[in-house]
Amino acid sequence: MNTQLRRDADQIIAASLKAVMPDEAVHNALKDFKPSGGKTIMVAVGKAAWQMAKAAVETLGRVDGGIVITKYGHVKGVLPRVVCFEAGHPVPDENSFMAAKMAIDMVDSLRENDTVLFLLSGGGSALFELPLIPPGDLQNITGQLLSRGADIVEMNTVRKRLSGVKGGRFAQKCAPARVFSVVLSDIVGDPLDMIASGPASPDTSTCAQAAAVVKKYGLDISSRAMELLNVETPKELNNVETRITGSVRELCAAAVRECRALGYRTVLLTDRLCCEAREAGSFLASILKTYEGEGGNLAFVAGGETVVHVTGHGLGGRNQEIALSAAAGIRGMDAAAVFSLGSDGTDGPTDAAGGYVDGTTAGELERLGWDVSAALRDNDAYHALGAVGGLIITGPTGTNVNDVSVALLRGGD
Repeated sequence: MNTQLRRDADQIIAASLKAVMPDEAVHNALKDFKPSGGKTIMVAVGKAAWQMAKAAVETLGRVDGGIVITKYGHVKGVLPRVVCFEAGHPVPDENSFMAAKMAIDMVDSLRENDTVLFLLSGGGSALFELPLIPPGDLQNITGQLLSRGADIVEMNTVRKRLSGVKGGRFAQKCAPARVFSVVLSDIVGDPLDMIASGPASPDTSTCAQAAAVVKKYGLDISSRAMELLNVETPKELNNVETRITGSVRELCAAAVRECRALGYRTVLLTDRLCCEAREAGSFLASILKTYEGEGGNLAFVAGGETVVHVTGHGLGGRNQEIALSAAAGIRGMDAAAVFSLGSDGTDGPTDAAGGYVDGTTAGELERLGWDVSAALRDNDAYHALGAVGGLIITGPTGTNVNDVSVALLRGGD
């Protein structure tokens, strides 16, 4: 492993994540928060829910009650007057359903002068769920969408119609109380109705679009689910005010700044990356091959969210697949590296945020008996990268604004 490149990667990762932590963003958003004189109930949902809730309680001084619903391992302590739940992601589980029911009970009897402070971040689609079909059916449909490579917009177009809280339905249940929504965006372009399936946002997707997703991926769903896909979601909500506090653009900008601070001439390729993870990794490797020998230190940054078609039985995530798929392309390039990570600190069903490879990785794997192509076919990037120290482990970060991938090329100091 190239220790200089790995040190640079670790420094870029740390600086990028620090820049998109929600604390200051929530504080700034709440400058516009003016309770109506009644109760203030806080409902925080998503992978960054606990961190956002902590920042909100510190900013406001107190709330009259609240709930945090986040991913397993993401609760970092007790918050006053707030119940904390951990639940399933990316597939909802019984805790998802129980926590959503408790949130509904908290807001169900609120009056016009009460306020719901709704803190929303990515991952909420699975974590915050009140299914209108048997839970097992919903879990099965979610699993089908994930394994067949559906992107987040397609997934949410279907899931919000099968839910009692998605697609604006949670805000409807809060009425007549006012909802002040603070959103940490994890979807390219910040579409409010798609972030966590838009529990407090009017829905712009249509029944026809949901049916098209079912057809595209050949989903096996029940007749009851098909009936619900033909029921339109709320298109107008009069009790909601929203602030977006962060996005992948900020994550990419922070990575660019740190690359430049380390002496790399840096290009932001895109903050709207949306393709197969393996294609993204191969593309980043090809860019480094193009510029090999140019001289000087170069960095290329891309942010967004890729997809993985699961064909094997291994363990990994989209960011680990990006890294591993780049390994063959930069093999033998002593001064080249590619790394990719999810800003929330978890990539797929693993404890890794992503993966790192450099010009030595493919050779090291072969010496240990690994075949890179076979590992990718088996979707086993986690074990392959783990064998050569290529996993990026951050633990839950407290934020969630998509992914960032970086390709580095050192041309001499």
